[in-house]
Amino acid sequence: MSRTPPHPDVSQIDLQSVLEAVVDPVRRSIVTQLDAAGHDIKCGDFDLPVSKSTATHHFTVLREAGLIRQYYVGVARLNALRRADLDRALPGLLDAITG
Repeated sequence: MSRTPPHPDVSQIDLQSVLEAVVDPVRRSIVTQLDAAGHDIKCGDFDLPVSKSTATHHFTVLREAGLIRQYYVGVARLNALRRADLDRALPGLLDAITG
């Protein structure tokens, strides 16, 4: 069994789910930090004003909406912005969110 959590296929990414995910400022900050970094980031390396358990919830919402991909390297869970998938599913939206 894989430790990698399930992610929606690009065909399942929809505007309503993405907008509901990024309406929260903490989740929007996660997306913005990933976009600005230009590389994948471990969960604990984000600058977030919430507890670890609350951050986990925010990461889950973003993953289920299709904004991020999570995977493990050793014991670290990394987060990757699904820019190419989002640009294909909802062209221009990610730029509007992070701009």
